Amino acid sequence: MDARAHEPGSAEPVRLVLSVPPRWRVPLLVLGFASLAFGVAGGLVRLGASIPAPAGAIALHGALMVSGFLGTVIGLERAVALGRLWAYAAPLASGLGGACLVLGFATQGFALMVLAAAVFVAASAATFARQRSLEMATLFAGAVAWLAGNLLLFAGEPAVPWWIAFFALTIAGERLELSRYLKRAPAVRIAFLLIAALLVVTPLAPRAMGAVLVLLALWLFAFDLARVTVRQRGLPRYIAACLLSGYAWLALGGALLAAAVAYDAALHAIFVGFVFSMVFGHAPVILPAVLRVALPYSSVLYLPLALLHASLLVRAFVLVPLGAWGNAAAIALFIATAAALTITRAGKPRSPR
Repeated sequence: MDARAHEPGSAEPVRLVLSVPPRWRVPLLVLGFASLAFGVAGGLVRLGASIPAPAGAIALHGALMVSGFLGTVIGLERAVALGRLWAYAAPLASGLGGACLVLGFATQGFALMVLAAAVFVAASAATFARQRSLEMATLFAGAVAWLAGNLLLFAGEPAVPWWIAFFALTIAGERLELSRYLKRAPAVRIAFLLIAALLVVTPLAPRAMGAVLVLLALWLFAFDLARVTVRQRGLPRYIAACLLSGYAWLALGGALLAAAVAYDAALHAIFVGFVFSMVFGHAPVILPAVLRVALPYSSVLYLPLALLHASLLVRAFVLVPLGAWGNAAAIALFIATAAALTITRAGKPRSPR
């Protein structure tokens, strides 16, 4: 999926009329990052930190991080790629849902998150209708998993296994799409199909899902484009380093879930180690597509990535609160670094080319 295909200057003038200009996408990202800030603060308070945080952010840390922040960002990316105005209702609803949770209106926030996931499913279905492929079917399955998780959250039931399936299917589908030109034997694609199909049903049996996550990590290690681009330089190598390290955390988290041990370490290996490695790696590609601003590559981007992994190791094997503070610092450092690189690039004169 290339979001830039639906920006001004594309060959789809009818859809352009219904698109949202990049400057109007910024408030949606602001809502998402507000959920991120409050979600991180709430998570730290739950571990004993003495910092100000609303009661909703403390009690609903997971919902803020998964739907309020990541759901908003992923929903915005999908809306830009689809190029339809109605698709922006997904990131708008999830962003407003996060605000409701912070303000103490949990029921309304959960309802908005269900609405966001429902629109996201519709957007994913429309994307699949345009391009009927295994990649788009996997993305659609991930959207359905997010909706299932948010419906369970609204009903007061455990949502975490379905949220894990949402991220696993969405990221795997994106990676399959981005590396689709690699030659793969039919058996390799069949193996991916079987893994994706199992991820749709195994949230009902979390230990089995853990084993499937390990299989997915092994498949990605073996067949993703990152195994090629890690041998290059600059941005391709940085993205590959983010992806491959994220797959390692996915494998660890899946193994811990399968063994039914160290539940907190398993969840944060997946939600922080795997998912945020993907966020760090794809930001230099997604930001220009969504906001039409460049995030230039610099080797300094490795600093927050290294801090993220080091703090996760501390969290998993040494001291949970110290590792959690390191996780928060890594995310904050990445945001500050990305902002500084973007502003620096914006201040330079553009080449005549």
